Amino acid sequence: MFQILKNGGILMIPIIACGLLVVFIVAERLHYFFTVKKREETFSEDIDQALRNGNYAVAENICNNAGTPCASVVKDAINCRGLKEEDLKEYVQTKMDLAVPRFEHLLSTLGTISNVATLLGLLGTVTGNIKAFGVLGNGGTMGDPALLASSIGEALVTTVAGLVVAIPAIIFHSYFNSLVNHSIKRMELTVTRVVFRLTGKEL
Repeated sequence: MFQILKNGGILMIPIIACGLLVVFIVAERLHYFFTVKKREETFSEDIDQALRNGNYAVAENICNNAGTPCASVVKDAINCRGLKEEDLKEYVQTKMDLAVPRFEHLLSTLGTISNVATLLGLLGTVTGNIKAFGVLGNGGTMGDPALLASSIGEALVTTVAGLVVAIPAIIFHSYFNSLVNHSIKRMELTVTRVVFRLTGKEL
């Protein structure tokens, strides 16, 4: 395996670096979304029950213990419950907009890596073919078979390596975007219920 990677040439270094970044980002995001989902399993019901009873101190403690973007927005809403209804809704919407990047953290980087890995693989293909044609040009009809095979091998290895990194990156990027959308919808629903509680309405 090491020899195969070595045959890919100098471009294998950035491709491998991209692969390591993909592994890190995927592991970090999977852990984050799993943790958020686990903490919010009972958060919505607990916060609704606390607000129903008018226990704002308990509600704030629930938000602190959850520590999720949704809980942060809910806590801010509770602290500003004295505002007019329209002002409160506008304030909460601003806080939700600020919370969204926490869900999207590193996803743009993951998307960029998928494109860069593909282009690096393509660049390796081009440089490998250039070397192969150079061998043919310098050695007549066939050239040096060993050098020719090495050049073609470099082109193929970098192409495969770039795709091996890019394909999972694209798949996980799409998957995480789906999780972001679900998380935002879940947050909007919970925060809307909280705002209705704070303004004396029922949802």
